[in-house]
Amino acid sequence: MNRIVLVAAAVAVTFGGTGAVVPASADTGPSGAGAAAALAAQEIDWGECEVSGPDDPMNHAQCAQVEVPLDYSEPGGRKISIAVSRFRHTDEENYKGVLFVNPGGPGGSGLAYAPALARWIGGTGHADVAAKYDIIGFDPRGVGSSKPALTCDPNYNDPIRPAYVPDSWREELAWIAKSKKYAQDCEKKFGWMLPHMRTTDAARDIDTIRAALGQEKINWYGFSYGTYLGATYATLFPERVQRMVMDGNVNPKNVWYKSQLEQDKAFERNIRLWFAWIAEHDSVYHLGTSEKAVRAKYYKALDAAEKSPIGGEIGPAELTDILLSAGYNTGYYIPFAEALSAWINDEDPSGLLAYLNPGGQDNDFAVYLAVQGADAPWPRNWGKWHHDAAKLHRQGYKFETWGNVWFNAPVAFWPFNGGPRLKLKGGKDLPGMLLVQSTKDAATPVEGGLEMHKVFPSSRLVFEVGGKTHSNTLNGNACLDDRVAAYLDTGALPDSRRGPDAYCKAVPELNDPDPTAVQLKAAPGAPAGKDLPVGRP
Repeated sequence: MNRIVLVAAAVAVTFGGTGAVVPASADTGPSGAGAAAALAAQEIDWGECEVSGPDDPMNHAQCAQVEVPLDYSEPGGRKISIAVSRFRHTDEENYKGVLFVNPGGPGGSGLAYAPALARWIGGTGHADVAAKYDIIGFDPRGVGSSKPALTCDPNYNDPIRPAYVPDSWREELAWIAKSKKYAQDCEKKFGWMLPHMRTTDAARDIDTIRAALGQEKINWYGFSYGTYLGATYATLFPERVQRMVMDGNVNPKNVWYKSQLEQDKAFERNIRLWFAWIAEHDSVYHLGTSEKAVRAKYYKALDAAEKSPIGGEIGPAELTDILLSAGYNTGYYIPFAEALSAWINDEDPSGLLAYLNPGGQDNDFAVYLAVQGADAPWPRNWGKWHHDAAKLHRQGYKFETWGNVWFNAPVAFWPFNGGPRLKLKGGKDLPGMLLVQSTKDAATPVEGGLEMHKVFPSSRLVFEVGGKTHSNTLNGNACLDDRVAAYLDTGALPDSRRGPDAYCKAVPELNDPDPTAVQLKAAPGAPAGKDLPVGRP
């Protein structure tokens, strides 16, 4: 269930357009070579579009569709298209090329992130740096405005779903049947596309877009899963890399089954840190004066929600999903503490209902499963899933473990077992990357930053010490943001040291229970902030 994600909000897009470089493994015969050349020679037909609403002053993006092969080993075969947006540079004299941005997921829409990234960089006082780049957003294959957009069962995640933690084998079988049916629906509707949803396919799409843009190299800003996508691109096309910012790094050793098990532990820690914060402000929230007391009230409310859903719409699964966001982003400490307090103390469900995902938004979920299911092998024996989850739950990792199981469970019944997993590699000639990692990130635990640093020896790793918000650059920590801006501007990196190469202290977490003190990034996230659960990691 833990989606490595930066979730884009609803995006209204109108556009036109059409792009391709084929990897070394593609067909090099006459028809393959000719098709590859034809794709690479395409020009992008940019059109006007709205990516973040008509009232957004930054909404000056252009949009297009870039044609790519479904299967890069057969470039003359079936085509799909990738939706692309561009926020153009304004500093002609100091133009630095294209800066691709990916918000994570897998499954996150990236169209709105072209102007959003310019806004965020500008918000840190470095608008002059953003002005030097054409910022390129895109919906990866299968996502959003790309064609086709995957969806398997639009009602699969509608409330009210069964409780995550099974009290009996019968309850577990009900979730297994539900998960298996979803996998069968995906195979029925998009079985022809599922084997071509690997991260390597998305990386080759990026290179197709690069060629269509007429650029020799790309720059990259990847959040969360976007770090793995960027690392995959750098592995396949090292000669095409200029600068890369990687924020909230995936652990490439854990792709993907093991990553959700590690998340279970990290989210348990983070949610308990939030409970402890609530306890510190018991005079405001009245939920208990200790972390243990607050936790007990939460689980009492969770049990009660199974018997009588909160506001008639929130069962235990929905309540877990809502409050999970406090484990992603400390910006949700206050509003969720208020909402939980209002329900437990006053039986007022309005605060929680405001954050309820109504369901019916299946695209990001379908793509999340499709990518992870194709990227690497997953256990096909349900006994392995059950054993690992039950063990973690017994060990005290209760908050997220079974929810994570059911979020990922359809992959256990996928029409094929994915893989082989790509072995990431970074040669000595690869330009230096800037890796940023918050040390208490739950969605992408800190080990991911350390491991990515090992894989890419020319990279430099900056720790945000004590940071609990996932993928936290451009979010108000000047120490981080100034380093990012300097790197994008001049390529400046910290000196190489053993382990992390530089450290930034986390900005003190929000500790004023006055709601007016909450400062959430004005990003295309839902409902605010660039990083909410919709596709996990």
